[in-house]
Amino acid sequence: MKIEEEYKIKEDSTEKDLEETPIEDVEEETVPVNYSISSYGADYPIDSLIKRITRGVIFVPNFQRGYVWKPEHASRFIESLLLGLPVPGIFLAKESETEKLLVIDGQQRLWSLLYFYEGRFPGGRKFALKGVNTEFEGHTYESLPESFRTHLDDCIIHATVIKQEEPNDDNTSIYHIFERLNTGGVRLQPQEIRACIYHGPLNEILHELNNNDSWRKLFGPINKNMKDQELILRFFALNFLGHEYKNPLKEFLNIYMSKNKNFTLHKPEILFLTFERTVDEILNYIGPSAFKPNRALRTAVFDAVMVGISKRLEKGEIKNKEEIKLKYAELLEDEEFQIATRSYTTQEAAVKKRLDLAIKFFGEIE
Repeated sequence: MKIEEEYKIKEDSTEKDLEETPIEDVEEETVPVNYSISSYGADYPIDSLIKRITRGVIFVPNFQRGYVWKPEHASRFIESLLLGLPVPGIFLAKESETEKLLVIDGQQRLWSLLYFYEGRFPGGRKFALKGVNTEFEGHTYESLPESFRTHLDDCIIHATVIKQEEPNDDNTSIYHIFERLNTGGVRLQPQEIRACIYHGPLNEILHELNNNDSWRKLFGPINKNMKDQELILRFFALNFLGHEYKNPLKEFLNIYMSKNKNFTLHKPEILFLTFERTVDEILNYIGPSAFKPNRALRTAVFDAVMVGISKRLEKGEIKNKEEIKLKYAELLEDEEFQIATRSYTTQEAAVKKRLDLAIKFFGEIE
């Protein structure tokens, strides 16, 4: 796939987004972490970096925010290198299963280098230096005098390479490092970070399922921070592993996405079937406000209704469809359910209580 097809320049931020669904989200959580991480420094000549990026040895996953630097910003970065000025280093994470290096900080700098060497930005726009010293102004990589090209090729970018040693069955420390390094003007939200760190087939399925017609009617417009995709991930994690749930929720989702990113836990056909039949049943027999007892989408109600209906469907087709909405109304009126969906909603007791109640209520339907 060509670079311009894989990494799209961000749309003009002045464009108005569709009105997003208000979400009553989980309370802020502090994630306790205890990792064994190894790291080392590596100095890469720029021409070596370009070769590694082109071969996919160093890579940035296809991430929806893509390349956001303006030509003047990218040009100034190239100029700094040509002038011999110091530039920030990059952070890379070594993937245990592939030994490839994932970029967790430095994406814009690396793509700027690649685009300059290729002579074009995504979309085909020529990359000629702009807003720089007169000796460099208007030059592409190919048109630079050979001495400048050689100097640029030999410039060093320092990389810090990290690898999680323990626990060795997930890669969740990379999430926390990425989160801490994410100090730009527009901070990424949890699912946006997961989409980058835990790239792979599961992430692609979350994107595909997010376009499901029934789901869109239940959730509302596409969420620019991927909260809708996070809810799909949340459903899978709680539906299949709810009995193992431990707070904080953020880490529970990180672990599930890390361990199942290549379908090690649950196969794609199971994920598709489970999600699609559940949202179809909820839309058809409860209605588009199923997760919105008030105007806002309540994530705790979402958890319970999705898992409750899914578990009932595992037992076979629901014959008395009219009972679905009746049991839904009974569930919302249940005092214990109300307590488990109004406060401390990510605590283990609250999560397990509302899931158990939903499974019980919907499980009574013939």
